[in-house]
Amino acid sequence: MYKKEKMRTSKRSGFYKLGLEKRLEIVRDFAGLNEEEIKVLRNTGSLGEIASRMIENVVGTMPVPIGIAVNFLINGKDYLIPMAIEEPSVVAAASNAAKMARERGGFQTSSTEPIMIGQIQLTDVSDPSSAKFTILANKDRILALANEQDPMLVNLGGGTKDLEVRVIDTTAGPMVIVHLLVNVKDAMGANAVNTMAESVAPFIEHLTGGKVNLRIISNLATYRLARARAVFAKDAIGGAEVVDGIVNAYLFAKHDPYRCATHNKGIMNGIDAVVIATGNDFRAIEAGAHSYASITGKYLPLTRWEKNRDNDLVGTIELPLPVGIVGGTTSVHPTAKTNLKILGVKTANELAEVIAAVGLAQNFAALRALATEGIQRGHMSLHARNVAIAAGAKGDMIDRVVEILVREKKVRVDRAKEVVNSLSLENKA
Repeated sequence: MYKKEKMRTSKRSGFYKLGLEKRLEIVRDFAGLNEEEIKVLRNTGSLGEIASRMIENVVGTMPVPIGIAVNFLINGKDYLIPMAIEEPSVVAAASNAAKMARERGGFQTSSTEPIMIGQIQLTDVSDPSSAKFTILANKDRILALANEQDPMLVNLGGGTKDLEVRVIDTTAGPMVIVHLLVNVKDAMGANAVNTMAESVAPFIEHLTGGKVNLRIISNLATYRLARARAVFAKDAIGGAEVVDGIVNAYLFAKHDPYRCATHNKGIMNGIDAVVIATGNDFRAIEAGAHSYASITGKYLPLTRWEKNRDNDLVGTIELPLPVGIVGGTTSVHPTAKTNLKILGVKTANELAEVIAAVGLAQNFAALRALATEGIQRGHMSLHARNVAIAAGAKGDMIDRVVEILVREKKVRVDRAKEVVNSLSLENKA
């Protein structure tokens, strides 16, 4: 006779009402977790009880290492930049790039006003052009209705500043799309923008006789751009051949979407790491960045690389960066608040400009590695640490395993396990 396996089900009524320990008990039984695994989940770190207030059905947290990128000189000001990321070499690469940029004055940055777009989708409109005219004719009334929703933001100098109306053709017929242009000041702004868009929807329906469907912020924040520029002296980065190699690598990305996707991913390695460290929405930033890269109808690099008259390398970056330093997770998460203090930024615009500089630095580091020694040499030596740990190495043995793996150029878990076993036998002998 064999014991019948207990039926498992994920159907759980009222799971959200349970406390952390009861949820963990259910997950433990469902997944067959041991006590050590439950202990890992139970440790909520600096968040403590706040974790259960931030999202639903909490059973633990997922810590990500925080590194500090050094050497950054931005608009004449020095920054230490917290980066939350699990990928090896990113923090080191950004720091090294920033060091090279200092020879020509570091990074120069700028940004536009923190204007976010709230979209209102109007369907079933018999005369779209006439509806557009009517909405624009009533602009002042619409702006006033929107601003009634957030008098504090208006008092701070923000609020809805303008509106646009677009008519788009769809397979279901023409739609009228209203854009509220909202200055959200030092917030990311989603809650304020969504509330304003919802508040004016009934009035727009009344004006046009159409039906409002969606009322939602757009993550393609084309009015909220951050820019950074840096000059890298040719002698500081390896000579004229390296400059040419980087420019050619950029041109490859510009003309090939398969390469461009990886080019932009490298930029986002740095950008996302700072966005996460400061408690901002990296998913919104990613969506906006890649949409902006495609806004011409062709997917293009977010950076540009060229030579100046001295044959030094010049890099620039421009992308939407709707980040905040107030509200949301930035005001709740204790680690995010500490990281913002380390950065010392005073406005959301300053934070966006710092992030743009990191993205440019990250891209330079990746292109330089690709154009010279190849991406694997530096990356794999750092990746070898993770492989060694995964293979069971601990303490001082980690460094010994890494040294062997890198020397052999066999950074694989199976080889790491062989090395760990061999070293363990040596230690016992």
